[in-house]
Amino acid sequence: MKPLKLAIANKNYSSWSMRPWVLLTQAGIAFEEIQLRFSDEGKVEGIEPYSPTRQVPVLMVEDEPVWDSLAICEAVAELFPRKQLWPADARARQIARSICAEMHTGFRSLRSAMPVNIRASLPGRGMSPAVQRDIDRIVEIWQSCRARFGSSGELLFGQFTVADAYYAPVATRFLTYAVTLPPAAQRYADALLELPAVREWMAQARRETEFVRADEPYA
Repeated sequence: MKPLKLAIANKNYSSWSMRPWVLLTQAGIAFEEIQLRFSDEGKVEGIEPYSPTRQVPVLMVEDEPVWDSLAICEAVAELFPRKQLWPADARARQIARSICAEMHTGFRSLRSAMPVNIRASLPGRGMSPAVQRDIDRIVEIWQSCRARFGSSGELLFGQFTVADAYYAPVATRFLTYAVTLPPAAQRYADALLELPAVREWMAQARRETEFVRADEPYA
C-alpha cells in the first residue's frame, strides 16, 4: 500500500484536522502530512487537488480521497484492524460510534462560541446558557463512558480509541476558555491533553504564527 497522506489546515485552529492527525499519530500509523493554511476568510488555500468538498481534513488512500473526519477515522480503523481503534466490546463500540457522531453533528453552540484556538487564553469568553448545556452534555458523556467502560485505563474506553481522538479538540477548548469541570471530567480532559500525539499537535500549534481573522472572534 502506498503511504497515507493527510491534508490538514492550521493546527492552531483546525479541530476537524486534529482528530485524524491525533488518531494516526497516537496509534503509530505512518503518514505524510500535507500542511495547508486557512485564508483570512477561513477557506483552505490549495485544497482543490485533494478534496471534492474543498474542506479539510482529507486522507489520501492509494491516491483516492477519503474526506470528512469521521469517514477518515472509520477508514483508518478498517485499514489497521490490529490497532483496535474501536472498543472490542460490541456495546462499548456502539456507544463509541454514537458519541463520535454526536460530536460530529452536535454541540453547535460550544463550537461557535468557543472555537479552537490553542495559542490563546480566553477565560470565560463565549459562555452562555446554550454553551453550558453543551458542556454539561459532554461532561455527562465523559463520566458515563469512564464509569461503564474505562476501568482499564485513563481514557473513555480504557485504552485509546477513535472516541478519544474525537474529543481531544474539546479538551483544548476547555483549556483555552478555562471551563470549570467536575473532578472526573477534568481528570479525563487532563489525560487527553497528556497523550503524546495531543501534546505534539498543541506544541506545533503554538509555534504557528498565522492569524486567521475568521477564527479569532475575541481578538
